[in-house]
Amino acid sequence: MRRTAGLLAGVVGLLAVTGSEPAGAQTGMMQHVDLTSPKMSEAELSRTDVIALLEAASADQPADLADKGLNGLDLSGLDLSGADLSRSRLNRVNLKGAVLRGAKLDLAWLIEADLENADLRDVSMIQAQLIKARLAGADLSDARVIADFEGANLEGAKLTNASMAPDMRNQSMGLMRTVFRSAMLDRADLSGTDLAWADMEFAKLRDSVLVDVDFNMARLGGVDMTGADVTGMNVAGANLASAKLRQLTGEDQIKGLDQAINLNRAFRK
Repeated sequence: MRRTAGLLAGVVGLLAVTGSEPAGAQTGMMQHVDLTSPKMSEAELSRTDVIALLEAASADQPADLADKGLNGLDLSGLDLSGADLSRSRLNRVNLKGAVLRGAKLDLAWLIEADLENADLRDVSMIQAQLIKARLAGADLSDARVIADFEGANLEGAKLTNASMAPDMRNQSMGLMRTVFRSAMLDRADLSGTDLAWADMEFAKLRDSVLVDVDFNMARLGGVDMTGADVTGMNVAGANLASAKLRQLTGEDQIKGLDQAINLNRAFRK
C-alpha cells in the first residue's frame, strides 16, 4: 500500500514538472505534456555513459538510472536487468533486443520507444506511458503493469501470467487502468494474464492466445478476437459492443458470457 501511494504521489510530481495538473486517471493526461520540450526529447547521458553505469552495477546495487533523460538513445542489445529506470524519460529510445528483466519502469515515459524482442520479464511498469511503442516479439511474462499502450504494436509478444489489473483498494485519484486501445496484439500470447478493468477498445487480438485471461469489467468494444483461443477467458461485466468474436477456439468454455454487457451487439458469425 505504501509503495502504491508513493507511486501515485510520483505521478503528481511528474505532471507538475511537465506543467500539468494532477489527473484522476490516464484520460486527458497526455494533452498536458509537451513531448517537444528538452526534458521529453533530449538525453542527458550517452550510450557510453549508460554502459559505464551498467558495468559498475552489481546484483546488490543495480544500475540507478531513475529520473534520467535518455530520450532518443540507442540502447539496443544492452543488459539492463534489475536497473532502476523509474521516472526516466525514454521517448523514442532504441531498446530493441535489450534485456530489462526485473527492471523498474514505474512512471517511465516510453512514447514511441522501440522495444522489439526485448526481455521485459518481471518488470514493474506502474503508470508507464508506452503510447505507440513498438514491442513486437517482446516478452512481458510475469510483469506487473498498469500502463498506457494505446496504438502500440505488440504483435507476437508474450504477456503470459502478467498482472495488469488495478489495485481496487487504492484508487484515490480515480481508476488507473491498463490501456491497449487500438493496439496491435495479433498472435500475442496472453495466457493467464489479469486484464480486469483494462481498456482494450478496438485492439486487434487476431489469432492470439487468450487462455484463462481475466477481462472482468474490461472495455472490449470493437476488439477483434478473430481466430483467438479463448478457452477459460473471463468476460463477466465486460462491454462487448461491436467486438468481433469469430472463429474462436474454446468459445464454449468462455466464462461470464451471460454477465457480459452488449453481447447482443457483438459480431459472432
